[in-house]
Amino acid sequence: MVGGAIATDSGSNQDFPAKLTGQVLICTAIAAFGGLMFGYDIGISGVLSIPLHAMQAYIYFFFAAMIVFVVANEMVERVWKKHCSRQSAAEMSCVYKNPNAPIEDRVKDLVSRMTLQEKIGQMTQIELGVATLDDVRNLSIGSMVSGAGKAPLEKVMPSDWAETVDRFQQAALDSRLGIPLAYGIDAVHGNNRFYGATIFPHNIGLGATGDADLAQRIGAAVALEVRASGIHFNFAPCVAVCRDPRWGRCYESFSEDTNIVRKMTSIITGLQGQPPVGHLKGYPFVAGRHNIIACAKHFVGDGGTENGINEGNTISSYDDLERIHMAPYLDCLSQGVSTVMASYSSWNGCKLHAHHFLLTEILKDKLGFKGFLISDWKALDRLSEPRGSNYRHCVYTAINAGIDMVMVPHRYKQFIEDLTSLVELGEIKMSRIDDAVERILRVKFVAALFEYPFSDRSLLDTVGCKLHREVAREAVRKSLVLLKNGKNPGKPFLPLKKNAKRVLIAGPHADDLGYQCGGWTRYWQGSSGRITIGTAILDAFREEMGEKTEVIYEKYPSPNTLAESNFSFAIVAVGEEPYAESAGDNSEPVIPLNGSELISTIADRIPTLVILISGRPLLIEPWLLEKMDALIAAWLPGTEGRGITDVVFGDYEFEGRLPMTWFRTTTQLPINNGYNSCDPLFPLGFGLTCGKEKPTE
Repeated sequence: MVGGAIATDSGSNQDFPAKLTGQVLICTAIAAFGGLMFGYDIGISGVLSIPLHAMQAYIYFFFAAMIVFVVANEMVERVWKKHCSRQSAAEMSCVYKNPNAPIEDRVKDLVSRMTLQEKIGQMTQIELGVATLDDVRNLSIGSMVSGAGKAPLEKVMPSDWAETVDRFQQAALDSRLGIPLAYGIDAVHGNNRFYGATIFPHNIGLGATGDADLAQRIGAAVALEVRASGIHFNFAPCVAVCRDPRWGRCYESFSEDTNIVRKMTSIITGLQGQPPVGHLKGYPFVAGRHNIIACAKHFVGDGGTENGINEGNTISSYDDLERIHMAPYLDCLSQGVSTVMASYSSWNGCKLHAHHFLLTEILKDKLGFKGFLISDWKALDRLSEPRGSNYRHCVYTAINAGIDMVMVPHRYKQFIEDLTSLVELGEIKMSRIDDAVERILRVKFVAALFEYPFSDRSLLDTVGCKLHREVAREAVRKSLVLLKNGKNPGKPFLPLKKNAKRVLIAGPHADDLGYQCGGWTRYWQGSSGRITIGTAILDAFREEMGEKTEVIYEKYPSPNTLAESNFSFAIVAVGEEPYAESAGDNSEPVIPLNGSELISTIADRIPTLVILISGRPLLIEPWLLEKMDALIAAWLPGTEGRGITDVVFGDYEFEGRLPMTWFRTTTQLPINNGYNSCDPLFPLGFGLTCGKEKPTE
């Protein structure tokens, strides 16, 4: 029972107490009305002689009515308790509804009761924009998703989302078997779709921290903020090993180094909770209702595509694929990751969504993964050219390859029709369908969605809370990599002085929270401006330096401003505009928005600290690096800009180390530690402190 409702095969039992109570109340009202009228009649007939009789009659009938009400209410309570007892016993005999039964018994019991239509419904994930309550209920839809490409409503709060998700969840519970939805979203660096949520540094920044405990704490914070919005399922983390910074998803990767990526998979334990000692490797785990279903993605090799092309082709031997790209999944499975998402990309020319060997023979059979395997957004459409054509064959290929749940997300009725036909004609075996459904239900039982399907409104106060923002601020300061500190040895430029008299702050990224957060923030591709609640770099510096320091801010300083000679120093924040996925593919990753020219112009006149906001290493020409007094790689830090000033002014030491080899020229790409790593600008693991250079890992 959740929220006073019991999911049953029929909705009629839920109305029983209301109907019975209503009948008793009607009887009571009639008795009271009769007493009133009878007393009134006696009073009229004897109004001149015995008026006291009217009052006495009224009182007698009033108390008689009350006695009737009390007795009737007692009867209702006894009947209802008896009814509940019978229903509870019936539910306990229905194994899948018994929370105390072993999960595998619950799975088998529920699958045995399901029709083919209900099984296929569970394998279907549909987008909120096309979903209807009737279809969710009547088709037994297994999952819903909020599409990343659809612009969010401005300043819609998590409480509004919780109401929406709960409404669809109730529709799912009203289905014949009452199987709850698993609602999914891309919360890749915080609950990033929602206004006011805490936005953490993107994965490349977390990789620079090398702090597995921090990653776990971030995962726990994200889980709370996601669950507050009623959502149960997060398409994160990305455990790709990015081997080429030209890839548009470079910032979604923790590192080019497999060992760093493996270390940072601890975020899964934060999202899902810590499995107990002896937990079966590969078996899904979710600790409780304050945790969420995690998803390791994108299986496998997405970070190794030729020339860094998104959704491209990874050319490698199986040994290299296993050693470089597959290894982090071993750690994910050890932590009980509940789901895995297949990659859009190909391995040696074969698309992963069609790859039976990798999806079934390796991931499921060899590695022992017992959760469910989900497709990426419209990934089945990509299995034919032109995209979306010959859809029936795409369904046939993907399901037989091992995909369990399909992120359709729009033409779900065609998907259901095609898959139904394929099963009925024997082109897809029922055993394959049952395997997929068992995996999906296993995760739902593990996540206690049957017991706690609805949002927990008590968590709403965690969204963007001070505690989570402090964790994000810590992540920012630990992610900063100091690449240069002073033009002369022994004369460091940092830390800066807080009591400087006059400071110039410039650059398109100094006062732009959207640029600071990057892609996958409110919108799929991100945006510019004050798109959410947070502290921009400019605000952080103004707060830290106080009123005694005159701060001059000009995005692109005028010649008159630059002609002034009384600036103590300049802070120039430049970097990339937000992007996501293929839109971020870049064969020439240079500093955009005239960033190099702006740095050069200012650094020629004023001692300059450059803060580079980017999702990857960018080209820094030697002549430009020479002009800078100090250079910080700040990655995509998120909403907590104060983490930058914490370190720049010396309250904390620099700790970050490069998670990627920093190329010297674009002709060197791809360049990785141990592979074609000759003469990089900065090697993997490089990072300075304000006092001395750290040893390179």
